[in-house]
Amino acid sequence: MGIPYGDDLRRKLLFAHDRGEGTLEELAGRFSVSVAWAKKISAARNRTGQAERVAYHPGRKPAVGIEMHPRVKAWFVTQPDLTLAEVQEKLQDEASISLCQPQIWRLLQKLNLRLKKSRSTPPNETPRPIAKSAKSLLPVLRRFRGNA
Repeated sequence: MGIPYGDDLRRKLLFAHDRGEGTLEELAGRFSVSVAWAKKISAARNRTGQAERVAYHPGRKPAVGIEMHPRVKAWFVTQPDLTLAEVQEKLQDEASISLCQPQIWRLLQKLNLRLKKSRSTPPNETPRPIAKSAKSLLPVLRRFRGNA
């Protein structure tokens, strides 16, 4: 991938065009750039109003602005056992922000807030399923333990 032209070259070409020193095609030859690039930066300046390149910010864009972060943290201070669905509902009601639960999960991870299991909840009474390979060993284990 090529290296982008610097902002200095962009400004010089656009400044020469503004002073009427030639058309974009003529100035592209004079500055040793392509005509398409000259037209592209001219159109970009007309659209944005600036001669410099727009900064490139790759990656996922945040779904919730930074201004909401203290508010979400405050919800967990007042009610630490909030569920994802409850946070989703609060965001919709209070800030008109509609997020799916995975987005809320990523937001909570970003804020270092974790959803924890309650220590006061009794353990699950359902027995774990036994794998097929373990089922074939049950008679051997029973004899070994003396439960034959």
